[in-house]
Amino acid sequence: MPGAINLPHREISKETLARWPEGTLFVVYCAGPHCNGANRAAVQLAQLGRLVKEMIGGITGWLDEGFALED
Repeated sequence: MPGAINLPHREISKETLARWPEGTLFVVYCAGPHCNGANRAAVQLAQLGRLVKEMIGGITGWLDEGFALED
């Protein structure tokens, strides 16, 4: 996705999030609607006091809506 940064849920911690200012909105997504990685990431971010939204449908939904991916 354009501008996306890969941050797997297993790497989310107070230390890794320090590179983004407080108030940064994180949008999490996964491969598709049956993947739960985005949900786990959203919970971790919220527990660390970060703003977060989950993109329902993941990459599959993104492509279904006609949006492009970056190489």
